[in-house]
Amino acid sequence: MEAIKKTDPPAAKKILVVEDQGEIGLILDMILNEKDLELDYVTTLLDADEYLETHQPPLIILDNQLPDGYGVDFISYIRKKQPGIRIIMISGFAAVRDVALENGADVFFEKPFSLEAFSEVIDRYLG
Repeated sequence: MEAIKKTDPPAAKKILVVEDQGEIGLILDMILNEKDLELDYVTTLLDADEYLETHQPPLIILDNQLPDGYGVDFISYIRKKQPGIRIIMISGFAAVRDVALENGADVFFEKPFSLEAFSEVIDRYLG
């Protein structure tokens, strides 16, 4: 009888979430885990920058108001450093939508956002 070789499951895609509100992180984690995506979570722009020195995630979910600055200002930096990464900006302030999109965000969601619409965007970019 031939031995059955066990193969490792395919590696999950890692998504970087830059968000300082724990409850939003938990919601995002639930959505991403359902899609076999792994969440790498940082709470500051400095931590995000350090993460991007050694990782190239296919997608970044970026909050705007963070302890050390504004996500909208970080978008153009990400675009210069790793232009192929998709960026979803989330913010409680609709007024930053235009700036976020002009700076290079692919999508903008205002908090609170529809989990269904958010899930559809994840599927579109990573499906």
